[in-house]
Amino acid sequence: MSGGNVVVMGELVAARLAELAPMTPLGMDLDFIFFQGEVVTEAIDNFIVSLAQAVAIVIVVLLVFMGLRSGLIIGVVLLVTILGTLIVMSALGITLQRISLGALIIALGMLVDNAIVITDGILVRISRGMDRIEAAGEITRQTTMPLLGATFIAVLAFVPIGFSPDNTGEYTRSLFLVMLISLLFSWITTLTLTPLLCHLYLKPEKVSAGGENAFYRGYRTFLVACIRFRYLTLGATLGLLVLAIIGFGMLRDGFFPPSTQPQFMVNYWLPQGADIHSTSEDMREIEQFLLSREGVTAVSSFVGSSAQRFQLTYSPQDPNRSYGQMIVEVDDRRRIDALTMEAYDFIRDNFPNGQPVVNLFELGPGGAFKVRARFSGPDSAVLRDLAGQAVRIIQDSGLAQIATTDWRQQVMVVAPQFSEAQARRTGIDRPQLSRTLSRASEGTRVGIYREGDNLIPIVSRAPLEERGDVEFLSDVQIWSPVAQQAIPLRQVVSGFESRLDDAIIMRRDRVRTIEAMADPFPGALASELLEAVKPQIDAIELPPEYTLSWGGELEDSSRAQSYIAAGVAVPLLLMVLVLVMLFNNLRQPLAIMLTVPLAVIGVSVGLLLANEPFGFMALLGFLSLSGMLIKNAIVLIDEINLEGSLGRTPLEAVLNAGVSRIRPVSMAAGTTVLGMLPLFADPFFIGMAVTIIGGLSFATVLTLIVVPVLHATFYRIPTDAREASAGARPVSSVA
Repeated sequence: MSGGNVVVMGELVAARLAELAPMTPLGMDLDFIFFQGEVVTEAIDNFIVSLAQAVAIVIVVLLVFMGLRSGLIIGVVLLVTILGTLIVMSALGITLQRISLGALIIALGMLVDNAIVITDGILVRISRGMDRIEAAGEITRQTTMPLLGATFIAVLAFVPIGFSPDNTGEYTRSLFLVMLISLLFSWITTLTLTPLLCHLYLKPEKVSAGGENAFYRGYRTFLVACIRFRYLTLGATLGLLVLAIIGFGMLRDGFFPPSTQPQFMVNYWLPQGADIHSTSEDMREIEQFLLSREGVTAVSSFVGSSAQRFQLTYSPQDPNRSYGQMIVEVDDRRRIDALTMEAYDFIRDNFPNGQPVVNLFELGPGGAFKVRARFSGPDSAVLRDLAGQAVRIIQDSGLAQIATTDWRQQVMVVAPQFSEAQARRTGIDRPQLSRTLSRASEGTRVGIYREGDNLIPIVSRAPLEERGDVEFLSDVQIWSPVAQQAIPLRQVVSGFESRLDDAIIMRRDRVRTIEAMADPFPGALASELLEAVKPQIDAIELPPEYTLSWGGELEDSSRAQSYIAAGVAVPLLLMVLVLVMLFNNLRQPLAIMLTVPLAVIGVSVGLLLANEPFGFMALLGFLSLSGMLIKNAIVLIDEINLEGSLGRTPLEAVLNAGVSRIRPVSMAAGTTVLGMLPLFADPFFIGMAVTIIGGLSFATVLTLIVVPVLHATFYRIPTDAREASAGARPVSSVA
């Protein structure tokens, strides 16, 4: 039911089945093919462990690099924020599932970001001798609006996901909602709980007698050199960006990764029109082979149709007598790769008429046959010829399991040659002829027999010996309204013709459409198969009135990305407006926005090194990166303005701001990066984790260099070594 809990439902179903177990007849066993409640429970438990690991990693990092008291304060604020987020999620009816829990892990770095800024600001001020209350009030007043603006921008980065009308948007919408709740809650606790805890427990740090320590002096010196040779710095950054874009083009394309559940599917097709008993016999042999394999614990077979839709990402097949499906359960999902190829090879070697397709379960929206070339036009023969050319191209690539069409093969039919003149004399029309032939061959339901709660159809049809012989069709009796008696069928039919006909005709937008379909081998990406065959299929010469379009994963991915791209414009405009309102000028917002593309450098390197495709989840990671980078840049630019308001020279303000913000910016990025590590164990989030880790690692380093350089360039700030060294002020170091 909509709004129901699958875990609770599973518990109730299991309890009811336990009650029915004593009533099960002897010789019959009752078992589960798939139990969503247990799968969800296991997945949530594993993800809660990952969340706890991420929180622990973040807190340990804070304790090591921020000091014991500062780390504990930020850790307490983080825990309060997470608990508050969970309470609000419960109140709003947002369930705990893979997406919502993953959003909490993604948000960890952002959640501690605000607290780090406040804690570090108070710590620096009380280390200079300022009163605790005064320090807390000053840093809170100075950062309230910048942190609110940065938080608002971080939330805006996820708006295209939250408002995407596509099914992938529905699937990942809780990501946006959880990020919205957690980031706003973080802003509130940062401005209330953090100053209170800092006032109660924070102690001044020891300040090195010589002012800045070696690390800060080295950073200041390097930043001065970058500003002095600003155009060389910006040129080198642009060169890295160009190389990253080239590397980005080398990434493999993907959509959603396969599931980790210990099951896979074996789909089996005989030629269209095959008897269902032949399909059943073949399925029985394949089933016995699979059960003999080491690691296979159960095989559930469906003949004539697929299973009912038992989970969101499973797409049932249309009923077909020549089709069967097996759901194979294994004791260890690591065996699946080998078992899928064994099943495929066995079917190809022993059933030459059969077509096997082995599929893994998906973690996101999708379906069978991920590569689909769609031909539309008026004539069935032309469509079959075009689709046949596409099928041969796919088969010749050697990258597909099978290549077929959704119309399947033509079937042999016995077609009556209706005699219009004789039919008019007897008063018989075509619909009456069709009903008579249907009753003589397949039978016609004439009533229903009720037996207890069961309704059994009553079917009237000719005896088996007559139905199995075409010769008897001429003698079938048909009622003549003119003669008021039954007459032989041969009096209205001049003969019977045997011919091939289309048993299945598909239409799209009321136009006949045939799809050439294929799936890559398990473990391979559909994008690789598509890349190999698409140019050749696109080159097929199409007659007038015929069109070619692409479906499958390409269509799903393109649609999902197009909806997100369409939803980027408004949030991007709002981001710019927020930045302009924060800084009341255009040059500083421009410097901030120019840092966002720098994420491509780290994203390209990370995905190439991890050999991960750029799929939908990686795209979401890239969107979240933009909010993180803008937030870091806002903190840095705001500190530059603050230093300028204190009477510093322009260069001195830039250098001091960079030095004072290097720790909070680096800590925020470091906690985010390390908090992503538990997601490497989840194939659904690994693409996003790699994207965020790679992009944030590179972009944070470049932000601490490029943002000051852009600011100095836009405001034409000159460099003077004496001014740079004279402007250095002490920076507290961890005791």
